[in-house]
Amino acid sequence: MIRQSLLAVAASLLAGQAAAQSLVDGDAAAGEAKALACAACHGANGVSVNPQWPNLAGQHAGYIATQLAAFKEGKRNNALMNGQAMILSDEDMKNLAVYFEAMTPAVQDVADADLVARGESIYRGGNKDNKTSACIACHGPTGKGNPGANYPVVAGQHATYTAQTLRDYASDARKSGDPSYMMQEIAKTLSEEDIVAVSAYVQGLQERD
Repeated sequence: MIRQSLLAVAASLLAGQAAAQSLVDGDAAAGEAKALACAACHGANGVSVNPQWPNLAGQHAGYIATQLAAFKEGKRNNALMNGQAMILSDEDMKNLAVYFEAMTPAVQDVADADLVARGESIYRGGNKDNKTSACIACHGPTGKGNPGANYPVVAGQHATYTAQTLRDYASDARKSGDPSYMMQEIAKTLSEEDIVAVSAYVQGLQERD
């Protein structure tokens, strides 16, 4: 009984520390209840089984809340997500955000081992020939992003989803304010081969590091 009590206290303290680290003031328990509808696309554990849909587990709460607001306001367009976000209150968005942030992030292999060298080169050093900025500057050496600046976690994200996102930025199909404007400019410098390579690399970045 004593051991169980100590374990319960330890778990409570860890949960409190995790919650304290979030930059969003939300209720994870309330978010879990709201997340039932999200599971159909993003997985019961926040890891999507369809590579066309993003993993949300471990994503920064601020980024999730910002994107949900963008969908609700029509700044970011997706027929399914626009409809889902319309019924969410600001409080719902915060609750969902902290719930997914606390989940265990996805760990995946690189999408294509033959593209790792090229993808890593672009991610870590950019491309001087076409003036592509290095991804590491905003998303960090391990792809964990920067919650304070609202730069998302990219490590472990599906390559298919990342590649389509970069294409959407490059074509201006995706634009929802800062930091999207910066991503639009960067994506425009990437060739299709660069997009596929860097997307393949970041899918496995979490495991590699």
